[in-house]
Amino acid sequence: GTGADNDLYINQAIVFIEDAIQYRSINHRVDSKSLWLYRWYYSRTCQWILSLTITIILALAFIEKPSSLTITSDVRYRLPAWNPPCGLTESIELLCFLVFMADVSVKSYLIGWEEFWKNKWLMAYILTLIVSLSDWIVSLSFFCTEGVRIRRILRPFFLLQNSSMMKKTLKSINSTLPEMASVVLLLAVHLSLFTMFAMLLFARTKDGQQDKEWVGYFRNLPDSLTSLLVLLTTANNPDVMIPAYSKNRAYSIFFILFTVLGNLFLMNLLTAIIYNQFRGYLLKSVQSSLFRRRLGIRAAFEVLSSLKETPANTQQSYVSVGALLRVLLKVEMDSRCKQAIMRSLKMCSCDQLSAAQFQKLFEELDKDAIKQHPPSPEYQSHFMQKMQFAFGHPYFGYLGNVVALANIVSICVVLVMDADKQPSERDDFFLGAINCFFILYYLLEMLLKILAMGLKRYLSYPSNRFDGLLTVILLVSFLLT
Repeated sequence: GTGADNDLYINQAIVFIEDAIQYRSINHRVDSKSLWLYRWYYSRTCQWILSLTITIILALAFIEKPSSLTITSDVRYRLPAWNPPCGLTESIELLCFLVFMADVSVKSYLIGWEEFWKNKWLMAYILTLIVSLSDWIVSLSFFCTEGVRIRRILRPFFLLQNSSMMKKTLKSINSTLPEMASVVLLLAVHLSLFTMFAMLLFARTKDGQQDKEWVGYFRNLPDSLTSLLVLLTTANNPDVMIPAYSKNRAYSIFFILFTVLGNLFLMNLLTAIIYNQFRGYLLKSVQSSLFRRRLGIRAAFEVLSSLKETPANTQQSYVSVGALLRVLLKVEMDSRCKQAIMRSLKMCSCDQLSAAQFQKLFEELDKDAIKQHPPSPEYQSHFMQKMQFAFGHPYFGYLGNVVALANIVSICVVLVMDADKQPSERDDFFLGAINCFFILYYLLEMLLKILAMGLKRYLSYPSNRFDGLLTVILLVSFLLT
């Protein structure tokens, strides 16, 4: 093909490989301008702006009227909440809506109209924006004095549609509902039957002193149903049965049967169904994600194979190693994976890759990174080697855990001894001396570990970074105190 065609094929391959890396669908426009817009839309900057916009519009609930964001929740001491003037939060909302309108417009354009009409999430996105903007206009028309604001209820949708994990969770819940319906129906039957039995067992009698169960929990059908529904969660157990149990211990059989059947059988069955459905959906989700990755890599192979014509008698397509290297240099992917793929290409003696070889190269994307810690320093002195062995041994870390436990125990002992004293009457000298001793030990432990492991190796472990940061904070706070 021409040079322009070759550039287009290269750009298409770049986008398809990036789609495979991020498990995205390849059903989108692939012309030059659309590819540029597509990469710009999925860049870190644009996605960060979109995430920030969602965070801002959800955070407006903290300052919008009626907001209860005050220092104290006690109505006797808290000051009146700040009410922003009309137009302030509405202006922020409008900016957020403009970002969302640009987002949905770009998405709709990139996937094309045929895919757009199949995408229910995008249509719901547009409908949510229309309703929110209409409610925003109504709010300004009434100078922010209207009592109902529909757009506030719709705000979580912006977070939902932007998160693939939340979409998958919602889809899983939707697929689980039919399976749950049968068990929920059994629970309803169980609850209704025992409600009727309870109203017969605990009916009103002539002796008012013996009707405590009827008065408190089973006066009528709604009260009876509510009492047993709460008992199904064991929230009112054993209060609900104490009046009847005090009258006759045999009444406990009713409550035991209800709890055993409801909690130990039906509720556990409901939990098992939900778990089984979610596990099955998780497996399908992983399979579909891997399929999208394979499809994206195969699409990249197909467009790269068009760069060079194959002989007429050749039934199999090939991709040149040079073309793949050009693509890899421009693809945004993890540096570890990119280096591993390039290393495999250099080790390969062939100049062309078949579809199977091309696919095998990108299996590196499915592998987890194995972090290699920097090597420890090599000391020439025999004494330093002994020091390195002693303070780099795991038992030295166990000793630090024992000392930290002793620190906690000592602080607890001091707090128990001073529990009856006011803060002004306490003698903090002993507690300060204990803190000084343990902080000096932590500091010495950190320095000895750095000596044994080296600074780079020491910092390569998250636990060491946490311990070191905590030691520095303790030392600084102690000196300031």
